[in-house]
Amino acid sequence: MKLLGILGLVALSECIVIIPLMKMSTMQKTLKGKNLMNSFLEEHAYSLSQNSANDQKFSTHPLRNLKDMFYFGNISIGTPPKQFSVLFDTGSSDLWVSSVFCHDPGCSKHRLFNPRGSTTFQMTDRHMHFCNELGDITGFFGRDIVRIGDLVIMNQTFALTYRQISKILPFVPFEGVLGLGYPSLATSRIIPVFDSLMLQKVISEPVFAFYLNNKEKNGSVVMLGGVDHSYYKGELNWVPVSKSLYWQITVDRISMNGKVIGCSSRCQAILDTGTAFVHGPTRLITNIQRLVRARPYHGCQYLISCHVHTTIPPIIFTINGIDYPMHPEDYIVTSTCNLCFSAFLGGTEKVTKSETWILGDAFLRRYFSVFDRGNHRIGLAPAV
Repeated sequence: MKLLGILGLVALSECIVIIPLMKMSTMQKTLKGKNLMNSFLEEHAYSLSQNSANDQKFSTHPLRNLKDMFYFGNISIGTPPKQFSVLFDTGSSDLWVSSVFCHDPGCSKHRLFNPRGSTTFQMTDRHMHFCNELGDITGFFGRDIVRIGDLVIMNQTFALTYRQISKILPFVPFEGVLGLGYPSLATSRIIPVFDSLMLQKVISEPVFAFYLNNKEKNGSVVMLGGVDHSYYKGELNWVPVSKSLYWQITVDRISMNGKVIGCSSRCQAILDTGTAFVHGPTRLITNIQRLVRARPYHGCQYLISCHVHTTIPPIIFTINGIDYPMHPEDYIVTSTCNLCFSAFLGGTEKVTKSETWILGDAFLRRYFSVFDRGNHRIGLAPAV
């Protein structure tokens, strides 16, 4: 995982604005031209069932929303099962939780996994070190039973942390991260959770989906093994994955008021539930801030009026020929002291030479998203 900038907890008099980091890697060549994309989709005959809601190998798992910044839910590990809250993250691929061997502030306020308390835990000789948006995290890998709702995975490899140097973890109500990226993004020779679900035939369809809303306590869900079609309107529009690492796709263009303001010659974008905002090249983001009437405030942050919803046109991401508007209510973030900030952040040029964007939760709250490992494609439709 490569990072841009520093994750900031910025105190604004009596309020705090959390600016999450993004993670990226160098991009390779992707499918070019709409005809190639359409041919790709036509060649893959696999299709979703009409509705998975009654399938015993399908789980709709509730997520909690922390200030529109993080979406996390409960899993359990071990025998007897011990519950942990984890961030469900399409931008990484490993599963890790805090352990009893960690005495840092990032661990002290959380539930801790004790391998001695599980009769099914197995030690490995693998060690881990992550330097990601949550901090500098060190630990080791073990294996145990992992449960996500009614779905049970045997001998899942996961990391137990014993060092967490973090300015964020002491203040968030979750103990770890469950990555849903491709295996190529995981620690070497570690099988990610979703791959275990497929390999052990715990789920009947090789797909998962997210419905994210702005309610804090309930409403948001992650679906594993199928799709509940009642969470979106219209039809799913499918886009091929251009590189099997992150959930990466090709964007045709980005426009506002009919004028192209980004991706003038196509570009790459990563759909990432572990990133709160929309990130892009600083030069283009600076222009967008001007167009939405945002003004510099502190570091990479831009203040924006809380009352421009009806006066600023949407910013439109055109993907595989379909327009996906982001309206002002999608990219205006309200802080705890009633200041409003733009959800557009720059910096992607620091880690990749090609124009690349990260479409985080600000985008994904408007669009229901299906991640189809069977066909290496992403489905998008307006969320209900």
